[in-house]
Amino acid sequence: MVGLGNPGPGYAGNRHNVGAMVLEELARRAGVRLAAGKGARARALSGEGRLAGRRVVLAQPLTYMNESGGPVRGLLDYHKLAAEQLVVLHDELDIPFSAVRLKRGGGEGGHNGLRSISRSAGTKDYLRVRVGIGRPPGRQDPADFVLKDFSGTERKELELLVVEAADAAETLLELGLEAAQNQVHPRT
Repeated sequence: MVGLGNPGPGYAGNRHNVGAMVLEELARRAGVRLAAGKGARARALSGEGRLAGRRVVLAQPLTYMNESGGPVRGLLDYHKLAAEQLVVLHDELDIPFSAVRLKRGGGEGGHNGLRSISRSAGTKDYLRVRVGIGRPPGRQDPADFVLKDFSGTERKELELLVVEAADAAETLLELGLEAAQNQVHPRT
């Protein structure tokens, strides 16, 4: 499981870092201390533990978002995992703030972190926990919007959103994609 974000305290509260926030919640639940690796794992914080009764590797690239693919490829190779076993936790502009969706594969929707991972993994066929951050207001550039901190109103709900996304990730591990989608996605 990889939580996407940009490194450093200046980005910590950005919308683009919500995937990293969810990963930190999962690490807390699993009692995993994320640490910088060596060799192929040097460009990520990672740790191993158990979630939903399964062994997991939790990781956060230490690169900027648009360079996430290299560290992810290094972790997949080091742990001898196929890209199809990868779960990426990330922000999603095309989902309303506070909604969480699960899927496998598909496009990147302009998300440079996903594009980098797809290129390095050689496939788009990996699982995704998509955390809704909503669309930018008015004519604001989406690239600027994702690099801004959550608004005051959003921050009041952010902790709940992170917990819901972590719950969705655990449900995905426990039940598999289709059953987890049936449980996580709202009935319409």
